[in-house]
Amino acid sequence: MCEKALAGKNALVTGGSRGIGRAICLRLSEMGAHVAINFSSNKEAAEAVKKEIEANGGSATLLPFDVSNKEDVKGAISGFIKDVGPIEVLVNNAGITRDGLLLRMKEEDWDKVLSINLKGAFNCIQACAMNMMKCKWGRIINIGSVVGTIGNIGQANYAASKAGLEGLTRTVAKEMASRGITVNLVAPGFIETDMTAGLPDEIKERLLGEIPLGRMGSPKEVAEAVAFLASPAASYITGHTLHVNGGLICQ
Repeated sequence: MCEKALAGKNALVTGGSRGIGRAICLRLSEMGAHVAINFSSNKEAAEAVKKEIEANGGSATLLPFDVSNKEDVKGAISGFIKDVGPIEVLVNNAGITRDGLLLRMKEEDWDKVLSINLKGAFNCIQACAMNMMKCKWGRIINIGSVVGTIGNIGQANYAASKAGLEGLTRTVAKEMASRGITVNLVAPGFIETDMTAGLPDEIKERLLGEIPLGRMGSPKEVAEAVAFLASPAASYITGHTLHVNGGLICQ
């Protein structure tokens, strides 16, 4: 895969200020893309990612908006397109958890997770798709989760949102294929991020025992999967779910 395969293209990464999102921003920049780093509240972390990209010779723009707010998304993305240019690569990475057993789960926790994890991707795809269609080229990559396939106790809302992303991916892939736009999903397993850092040691040990490779993945490994799907090398792949989980599930 050519290291500058995305030279001259603009990429938007939602939730790009830390963890997997940060790693994706850095990797797409290495491929030559100008990266729009989306964040909703952690401006300091987003600025640090921007500085790191620029220190490595790349270019980036901070693009704050709430993915769950349709008008907020539309305004920010249309402004970026007007000032910088079309967004050819969209990575829907923004996501949250609000864990709890189903019988005790608050309605607002269900709504908040679905609103950001699933509706957020819908909002961003709608805001970017028209310009991608005009360019007759585009890459939409949604970040799902192994939990969307196997489920997880205490994460009914999160699992539902990630499973929904798979259905969204397959459908939009069929709708956009004739315009040269591919739509795929990367489903990470258990990755070393802030989200997993707080897990008790006994739970981590149990998880590691279930992973054939015997370790958690890194954000960089997820970013490499995204980089491949964003590249011209993946031009005949669409509607696909790429699992990055160390063999936890094999499909």
